[in-house]
Parts: sequence; structure tokens; C-alpha cells
Amino acid sequence: MSAVTEQRDASPPEPPKGLSPRQKQRVSRGVQYAVLLVVVVVLAALADWKAIGQSFFNLDVARQGLPELFTVALRNTVIYTVSGFVLGFVVGLVLALMRLSTVAPYRWVSAIYIEIFRGLPMLLIFLLIGSLPLAFPGFELPGGVYGSAALGLGVVSAAYMAENFRAGIQAVPKGQMEAARSLGMPHMRAMVSIVIPQAIRIVLPPLTNQLVSLLKDSSLVLMLGVTAAQVELAKFGNDQASTHANPTPILATGLTYLLITIPLGYVARRLEARQGAGR
Repeated sequence: MSAVTEQRDASPPEPPKGLSPRQKQRVSRGVQYAVLLVVVVVLAALADWKAIGQSFFNLDVARQGLPELFTVALRNTVIYTVSGFVLGFVVGLVLALMRLSTVAPYRWVSAIYIEIFRGLPMLLIFLLIGSLPLAFPGFELPGGVYGSAALGLGVVSAAYMAENFRAGIQAVPKGQMEAARSLGMPHMRAMVSIVIPQAIRIVLPPLTNQLVSLLKDSSLVLMLGVTAAQVELAKFGNDQASTHANPTPILATGLTYLLITIPLGYVARRLEARQGAGR
């Protein structure tokens, strides 16, 4: 009996049945890749590449929009975006300071502004700005369409930037302010000289993302009734596509957007990674 028991104990363990979790994951991933490859091959086989090239990659049509695509449309898009960002930056910083103020009315005004302009679509804001002459006859914003575009983009972006700035200011260690006050520095001077510069460095990644959003939202400027010299990228591409009955200008416009948004997105990711490594 003991010999049989020893023989059983000496026998090698049975191999586990089935696949391991890692092997199952590899098989699942291989199946997904195979399905994706089949879908791509089927779509490539069914597509009419000649029609696609003629409709979306017509170089003759694309040349018709040059150089105005860059000298007019892109230039106006950058002007609208930068002016709206600067206005939103300044107003947003003021709103953030009001939100953190010990004066209750300041906090109420800031909170109401942020909630309203974060809750309204930017399209509606542009429609309201375009209707201002109806409510105030003879009223005209400085800069015409450029001033109206800066106002529309700025008032909305200010609400989002205010929350970013508030979070950045609160992220600065309180000891920074306490040390400045212990040295006899007034509260506002300590805030401007010490706290706010650190807060801006903290919120640079979300501010960069906000700049990208404003660049895309600048397409809503068309609601203000722009002229040929005031068009931005989206309207320029749509007008060119309508003129030539070909969507190639729309694709060219999209590529132009990507020339700006992709580098800005990369910068935002690098800033986030640098901040994460510094913590």
C-alpha cells in the first residue's frame, strides 16, 4: 500500500487544462486584428477609388482656393481665435478672483456668469450678438465683425477659463501666500506676483485645450454675416465647394485645421506629462 502511495506522489503533476489568461488575451487580440483586416480589405474592394479621387482629392479644384485659403481664411481664423482667447483669458482670470473673493456679491456675480455662459451654446451667443443692433439701434461693436467674433468667443471661453484659473489658484500651496504676507506684502500684490504666475503654469495644459476648442468654434463666426474678406476656414471651404460643386475644398480646409490643432494637442500632452513628472 505504501509503495503505491509513493508511486502516486512521485508522478508528475497534470498540466492545467485550457488556455492561460495571457494566451486568451493574445487569441482575442489576434481575432480582433483579423476582423479589422477583413473589414479594411472589403471596404477597399468595394470603394470606387476613381470617384473618391475626383470628389475629394481633385487638385485642380484645390488650386482654385489658393492662396486665399491661407492668406484670407486661415489668417481670419487665427485672428478670431487669438482675440477671443485673449479676452477670455483676461475676463476668466478676473472671474476666478471674484469667485475666490471674501466679498459675497463678487462670488455671486462670478458664479451666475459662469453658470450662464457654460450652459448656453456658443451658436446662441453669436445669434444674440448679431441681434444687438435690433435691441440697441445704432450700436456697433469696435472692429465690426472682428470685434463681434472676439466678444462671442471671449465671453464663453471666459466662463471655462475662470474655472481653470480657480482650480489653479487653489492648487498653489497656501504657504506661498502666508509667506508673502508675513514679509509685509499686500494681499493683491502677493496674488499677482506669486500666486497667479504659479497658477497659470499649472493650468497651461487645459488652457491649450481651450485654445484648440476656440479654433474650431471660430467657424460659428459665419452667423455674424461675414464678407469675402472676413471669412474663416469653414465658410471658405463651404463656399469653394459650392462654387465648384466639389467637396475637395472642404477636405483641404479640414487638413488646414489639423495643421494647427495637432501641434497644439501635442504641446498640451507634453505640458501635462511635464507637470505629472514634476509632482
